[in-house]
Amino acid sequence: MFGDAESRVRWRRLRGVGLGRWCALVLGSSCASSVSGAESAKPGSNLGAEQSQSFAPTATGEQAPEAPSANGGSELGDDTAVDVEGTPTSADSASGADSALETANRPRKAQPVEPNAASNKSAENHKSEAKGSSAGESRADDKTRAHSSKAIEHCPSGMVFIDGDYCSEVEHRCTKQWHSDANDKDICEDFEPWSKCVGGKEHKSFCIDDYSWPNKVGERPEVMNNFYQAQVKCAAVGKRLCTESEWTMACEGPEMKPFPYGYVRDPNICNGDREWDHPDMNKVAKRDPHELARLWQGVRSGSQPYCVSDYGVHDLPGNDDEVVSSETVSSSFRGKFDSVHTGGPWYKGVRNQCRPKIYTHNEGFYYYYLSFRCCSAPDGAVNDPRAPKQIKRDMPFSRVESLARFTTAQMQKKLEAKAQGKCTCKAEDTLCKTMCGTLLGPEAKDAELGTPRTRPAKTTGSK
Repeated sequence: MFGDAESRVRWRRLRGVGLGRWCALVLGSSCASSVSGAESAKPGSNLGAEQSQSFAPTATGEQAPEAPSANGGSELGDDTAVDVEGTPTSADSASGADSALETANRPRKAQPVEPNAASNKSAENHKSEAKGSSAGESRADDKTRAHSSKAIEHCPSGMVFIDGDYCSEVEHRCTKQWHSDANDKDICEDFEPWSKCVGGKEHKSFCIDDYSWPNKVGERPEVMNNFYQAQVKCAAVGKRLCTESEWTMACEGPEMKPFPYGYVRDPNICNGDREWDHPDMNKVAKRDPHELARLWQGVRSGSQPYCVSDYGVHDLPGNDDEVVSSETVSSSFRGKFDSVHTGGPWYKGVRNQCRPKIYTHNEGFYYYYLSFRCCSAPDGAVNDPRAPKQIKRDMPFSRVESLARFTTAQMQKKLEAKAQGKCTCKAEDTLCKTMCGTLLGPEAKDAELGTPRTRPAKTTGSK
C-alpha cells in the first residue's frame, strides 16, 4: 500500500504478547509496545491473499493508485492484509470522476441506549446515575456540560476545548483477552483500572469537533473521503484535520484510558464488534451507492450518549474509523505517509481503542467506513490547513487541493448549496457526490444499538 515504485509489499501480523506482561497500547494488538502507537503489523512475510497496490502516473504526473482486484482479498476468513477492517487498495483514480463543479458562494437525539453495565465499571456508573433522572442528567451529559463553557470561551460552535498534557507512550495491563482469528489479533476485553505514562509529556491546547464530519447531531458520519479531501473540507470551514496525538489525547482523556469510557471494552457503548459483510471491492472502488448502503453498519452522530471521553468528545473509537495527520517522522513504514488511521470501525476483532493506529494506508486511500473530524487552534488563531509533515516539506496547500480534485473555494460553494438543500449531482458524478456527502445509497440502514454481540467461547486471563 505504498505510493513509490514498490509493486508489492507484504506484511505480517504481530501476535499479541503474554497477558501477564506490562505493555504499551499500540500496534493494534492489545499488548504490544511502541513509542507512540502503531498498526497491527509491520513489514515481513508473505500473507498469500493480502492486498497490494500498484501505481501508475496520471496525465499530470501524479502517482495514482489503481483500483482493487475483483476479489479484493478482504474477506475476514482469509489470511489477508494487515488491517482486515476492510483492507482495500482503492484510492482516487483519475478516470470517470472529474465532472464539472457547481459554482456559487461561501456558507459559513436519537434515543440513548444504556451500555452493558455488567461488562464495564464506567457503564455501571452511567446506569446508576441515570436512574431517577432524565437521560439529560446522565453522567455522559454531565461530561459534555462540564466542558461546554470552556469550549464557548475558546472554540467555535460544535467544538470541544482540550487543554492538558499528552503522553507519547502509555502503559496498561490487560487481564482478559480473546483472539480474533479473522484479523489474527488478540483483543483485550479488560484492563486493570490504571494508566501509567512511560514516555515524554507535551502540553497541548486545541479545539476538536465533537463528532465526525459533518459534525452534526442526527447525521451519519461522512465516509469515502481520502486524506486530501478531508483536509480541503476542514479548510473550507476554517479548520484543519486533527493530528494523531490530538485525536488520541481527546479520546483517552487526562487519565489516559484505553477506551474513552473506561478500562473494559463494551461495543454497545461505542458501536463495534459487528460481523464482517464481505465487501465487493470493485464496487467500493467505483463508489457504488448500493454497495456502500449494503455495507453501512454505522449509527448517527448523537445516538451514542455514553461514547464520550472525559474531555467531553463523542464517538471517537468504533462506529467509523477516522483519518488524521501523521506526526511520525521516521524512516520506517510508520513515517512513510502523511495520513494515519485511528479509532477502528464497527467490525469485530479490530482496534476500537484510543491509542492504536494504522500507518500503512497512503493519502489517496478511501473506504466505506473511513471518516474524519476537524481540529482548530483555540482563541480564534488562524489555522494552517496543511499537515505537520506537509508544512515541514513546505508543500503548498494548492498542491493538496490538486490532489483532492477540488479547491477550498469550490468546497465552500458546495457547503452553501448543501445548506440550502441544493447540493445535487448527476448519478455518475462521484466527485460531486463526494463533495456533497451523498455517496451512500438511500437504502442504507443504521445499525441497531444495544444488540447482543457474539464473543469467542474461550478467553484467556493474565498469567
